Amino acid sequence: MSDKRVSVVGGGAWGTALAIQAVRAGADVELVLRDGALAERIDNSGENDLYLPGVKLPKALRATIAIDGLRESNAVLLVTPAQHLRSTLSKLAPHWPETLPAVICAKGIEKGTGALMAQVVNETLGDVPVAVLSGPTFAQEVAKGLPAAITLACSDRNLGKDLVELIGTSAFRPYFSTDVVGVEVAGAIKNVLAIASGVVAGLELGDNARAALITRGLAEMSRLAVAMGGRIETMMGLAGLGDLTLTCTGTLSRNYTFGFALGQGQKADAILAERRSVTEGVHTAASIAAVAAKYGIEMPICSAVDQVANHDADLRSTINALLQRPFRDELETGK
Repeated sequence: MSDKRVSVVGGGAWGTALAIQAVRAGADVELVLRDGALAERIDNSGENDLYLPGVKLPKALRATIAIDGLRESNAVLLVTPAQHLRSTLSKLAPHWPETLPAVICAKGIEKGTGALMAQVVNETLGDVPVAVLSGPTFAQEVAKGLPAAITLACSDRNLGKDLVELIGTSAFRPYFSTDVVGVEVAGAIKNVLAIASGVVAGLELGDNARAALITRGLAEMSRLAVAMGGRIETMMGLAGLGDLTLTCTGTLSRNYTFGFALGQGQKADAILAERRSVTEGVHTAASIAAVAAKYGIEMPICSAVDQVANHDADLRSTINALLQRPFRDELETGK
């Protein structure tokens, strides 16, 4: 038995990959799921056949539906989809010690409230220690032990450093930051921009268009992050440009492949109906308009994604409207 214990809430591909990584870092790990049948299959077969098939799970990883083990953990990684985080934490709250760190691994903005995930944690669990894990990572690659670097953000520097040591290894390198807001905004917005990048690829608009989209998308992301209290340098790091580049170019991205299917002529509802995993960018796009308006930020690409993904807007007409926007100075703030 290890003296390090980690609980991972959420048994999708990313949750399972992070559970494997925590074992590699020397921890005993509980993977907490809602689906009792899946938990039993994982424990019996040593494989998450539903979300991460073909990847053998280490023996120090145990799947369960029980939540009382949270109290014994050094930290809890929260890997449920962003739109389900509040309801999940409401159930966990009675079992959550006030000193137990919550490490947010979901990327998104809550629909209806416009809340970032750290705010959701504080509203449901109270004043518990909070950190955010985000950056350019595909679950399948992390599960296989391929090299990756990621940002771990926490306002408490000592806690942040402890969490880096808890989950970091030579092939999974967390870089510490105190910019919790900036890391959260970057992680949420990049999913929306990845949908737009997939559309560009699906429509065969070319590499020039994709490069322009990534660059102007980064400008949108940066404007909102700074307005909400984040730092511009975070946008140039792993959680910003790093994650944006990966999800806008990598075909393992759920958001990119959703956009690609849109570009190929499929309807959003039909694409989502065929998927088991959540496409976070669709939900976040629905929240962007209200959040951007609140801070007086112009975000035309994100707005266009929302119109197409959530309001069945005509794709070609929406793209033409973007291309017909007035010319402007590159460094304008967009307010």
